[in-house]
Amino acid sequence: QLVYPYDFRLTEKEKTSICYLSFPDSYSGGLGDTQFSFRLRQSGGQRTTHYEDDGEYNREAPLTLQRESAHYFGYVYFRQVKDSSMKRGYFQKSLVLVSRLPYVNLFQSLLQLIAPEYFDKLEPCLEAVCNEIDQWPPPVPGQTLNLPVMGVVIQVRIPSRVDKPGSSPVKQFNQENLLPAPLVLPSIHELDLFRCFQPVLIHIQMLWELMLLGEPIVVMAPSPTVSSEMVLALTSCLAPLRYCCDYRPYFTIHDSEFKEYTTRTQAPPNIVVGVTNPFFIKTLQHWPHILRVGELKMSGDLPKQVKVKKLAKLKTLDTKPGIYTSYKTSLHKDKTLIKRLLKGIQRKRPSEVQSALLRRHLLELTQSFIIPLEHYIASLMPLQRAITPWKNPPQIRPFCQEDFMKTLEHAGPQLTCVLKGDWLGLYRRFFKSPNFDGWYRQRHREMTQKLEALHLEAICEANIVAWMKDKSEVEIVDLVLKLREKLVRARCQHLPVKEETLQRVSLYIETIIGSLPEDLQAVLHHH
Repeated sequence: QLVYPYDFRLTEKEKTSICYLSFPDSYSGGLGDTQFSFRLRQSGGQRTTHYEDDGEYNREAPLTLQRESAHYFGYVYFRQVKDSSMKRGYFQKSLVLVSRLPYVNLFQSLLQLIAPEYFDKLEPCLEAVCNEIDQWPPPVPGQTLNLPVMGVVIQVRIPSRVDKPGSSPVKQFNQENLLPAPLVLPSIHELDLFRCFQPVLIHIQMLWELMLLGEPIVVMAPSPTVSSEMVLALTSCLAPLRYCCDYRPYFTIHDSEFKEYTTRTQAPPNIVVGVTNPFFIKTLQHWPHILRVGELKMSGDLPKQVKVKKLAKLKTLDTKPGIYTSYKTSLHKDKTLIKRLLKGIQRKRPSEVQSALLRRHLLELTQSFIIPLEHYIASLMPLQRAITPWKNPPQIRPFCQEDFMKTLEHAGPQLTCVLKGDWLGLYRRFFKSPNFDGWYRQRHREMTQKLEALHLEAICEANIVAWMKDKSEVEIVDLVLKLREKLVRARCQHLPVKEETLQRVSLYIETIIGSLPEDLQAVLHHH
């Protein structure tokens, strides 16, 4: 019905998708308000974003919170109430916030403030809210922001890549001068993992492995809320490792990718997809891993844990909750985690404490797995003494899986993790997954930039005048052009180089040009 701000361009295809994704697609008897999220593939090519600082934000934000370039997130507030004046006897409407940022807590909290007002006062309310949001500062990683909206100040800290993984968000900041007291969000994006994973706590190990390997998973849930929370919880359980596959927190049969996912002529894609329509039980039967969950109810005891079942059992529409898969885990179960969580339930520990336990367990698991890879890839970097000013820097040595496997005997995950099992097999499978590819490219890019930076430092330390003594004009001009190119690259790619180093290199270039005959000087300055 309405897009605000008006100048926000969506293609027709995107509009249609957003409409379908903004409503529950299976009959939910529930009346009242529900909130859920979706993620949508952008159609119709790249569009310029309003943000020129994308690069800067993405360099400083954690990999898991970068701004998406090819997808939108949709955050939905859906209201369904009886209304005899409506043709169908119900008032049904959704307010959707569309963003490229995965700040699920911030945006859902914002909708809780805006949506009820909007349903009451309609467009003028949105106009007022958008005017306020326009004044918000851009998200800068590491900063705490106060965001005023509708008489409330939301206070959030934007996480940064240099935060220590697993450190709890900083508690209250500068409250004394803020009136009214701000609405403080402890995290901009972290879900209540304990609540989301309730029915599958005893299978957390298996789910972590499936996510690590980028396996195709369907989450079948009773509502878009449960479906989107479960998918987002799954994709977050590899942090700080980035989950590099596709994921759809909520997916409907009207989606343009429906054919792509339901075809049986090729293997299912590497994606986690959340669905609620029972029709999917038939169409996604050939997927290798299906997690069927019921409504999440927080009760005083350990919620009923689903069982692992054979895929063949997935015949009927009234399929019982369970994990339908033939996957055999590589690592043994962690009994201590379950015991600690059970103890927490008996002692009525708050959910956020239980979630912190769970998140720490997953973090330690991921770190045990990734540290040997980090050690090995660091060893592929050329030695510092091999980097000389007048030669191109040496190449990073190629990643050899067999060499890596040999390092595991004395420096494998067993050093930091008590879990026994087939770690080697897990690494072999990981090498075939998009998550390895994404991790390796990211590291390789960082190392290449580090090499460039070290090379520039080496040039700064060198004695350029001595080098020029026995060189021809052609060689000297060649050096000027090369140094200039390096300088441009360092600035464009924001290489990790000190500003003074870059200024010294510019000074060098001027010095060298100054030593050349005037006609050449003019040409180079013109360049």
